[in-house]
Amino acid sequence: MNFILTLAIFFIAVIIHEYAHGWTAWKLGDPTAKMAGRLTFNPLVHVDPIGTILLPLILFVTHSPVVFGWAKPVPVDFRSLHNPKRDMIWVGLAGPMANILLAIALSFILRLAALTGGMLFTSFISSAIIINLVLAVFNILPIPPLDGSRVLMGLLPRELALQYARVEPYGFIIIIGLLYLGIVGNIIWPFVIYLSRILGVNL
Repeated sequence: MNFILTLAIFFIAVIIHEYAHGWTAWKLGDPTAKMAGRLTFNPLVHVDPIGTILLPLILFVTHSPVVFGWAKPVPVDFRSLHNPKRDMIWVGLAGPMANILLAIALSFILRLAALTGGMLFTSFISSAIIINLVLAVFNILPIPPLDGSRVLMGLLPRELALQYARVEPYGFIIIIGLLYLGIVGNIIWPFVIYLSRILGVNL
């Protein structure tokens, strides 16, 4: 039951995350995600077999302290953006910011739940806050194709950005390697703990 609830929260969080990317790109001039039918909250169009199902399942079964992953990235044609280099940063930030805003909204619900004394509901909301924070912090890592890499590409000079982009085909291997070594968890967990405490969740 815990896994089903965790997976349900995770699905909602990654769908909102990807929707935010597509919506922001659309508002900044690129309709690719909208035309591809990705501006929807239908989970079936956002599921990535590895990032949305397999990786969270493995992390949960192995009792990892952090359960995270990703949805199928929404398609973005950065050339169609009004200002590709600048707007790439906003599109990259949109997903993590959506998760942080959702976590903040849930923190208000958590305060109300704490007053009513419903332990099960309080635990559920706390888990939802943590999952959203984990997704936000994980995705802001500057490892292609994670969102942090889009932000960094937008900030780097053109030549450096092009060289940096060549890392992307190996990004998944790098992430799995860092995950196996425990480096990803060691990087993101302190930030998640700090932010969760601000929002009223003590880990």
